[in-house]
Amino acid sequence: MQKVISASRRTDLVASFPDWLSSVIRAGRAKVIGPRGATYSVDLSPDKVHTVVLWSKDFLNLIDDRFGLRQSLKRYAQLYAHFTITGLGGGPWERGVAKPGAILKQLNDLIEVVGGPERVTVRFDPIVFWQEQGRIHTNLYFFEDLAPELAACSIRTVRISFAQWYRKAQIRTRKYGLHFIDPELERKLASARFLADTASENGIHLYACSQNFLTAVPGIAASSCINGKLLQELHPDKALVTTKRDRTQRAECLCTGSLDIGSYTQHCPQSCLYCYANPCL
Repeated sequence: MQKVISASRRTDLVASFPDWLSSVIRAGRAKVIGPRGATYSVDLSPDKVHTVVLWSKDFLNLIDDRFGLRQSLKRYAQLYAHFTITGLGGGPWERGVAKPGAILKQLNDLIEVVGGPERVTVRFDPIVFWQEQGRIHTNLYFFEDLAPELAACSIRTVRISFAQWYRKAQIRTRKYGLHFIDPELERKLASARFLADTASENGIHLYACSQNFLTAVPGIAASSCINGKLLQELHPDKALVTTKRDRTQRAECLCTGSLDIGSYTQHCPQSCLYCYANPCL
């Protein structure tokens, strides 16, 4: 059975390491340093790969075929894109990410690259609250601007989650003089209801990524961000792929099996202060 390749949950390969990604695709094999330091090899031969799932905050390198990335990915039968758009780009939380206006302009081009809006899902993830000059700020309400843009492009799925404040991220935000807020449960649920209502008004289906308490809100389902059943349905040949849960992921993660070819040693320069992966900020 062919496998799903994830590129990548661990770092933004498309935006920050397109040369490496293109080179391993052309070579047909990637040597990957896993989360615990062990190295493993992944066969990227087209006959071995069902779908390449791309995760990024900026797909311009792919769209513009920089380093031959777009051309090299054409050898695969199916691409599926997770496009993270938080509305925080260019600000203190995501200093190395382009501003939202520039990012939104990529939607139609990305849809063309992957072969349809059904192969693009947007991640409004994470939702962040912080205090600044005595006032509470959040990117939550950016969703009012984002949802109509997605609907206009016929993108119908959005993944959401609230920022999880790992200790290193807490230390980092204080280092940069930002005061994060981790809202109480009731505030998160109220925020989720706002998102669900906005999504419904725009014909969008909302999924909670590894935060299943949000499914208490009508209109929000638990997310399987890599969904073998869906990828089979979308595949041009309806090729089979595993639909078994990936037990290497978090307890509430419903993703099905895949092989990730990114590494935490590929330190992303986007400088997202809430990031759980990058130790170098």
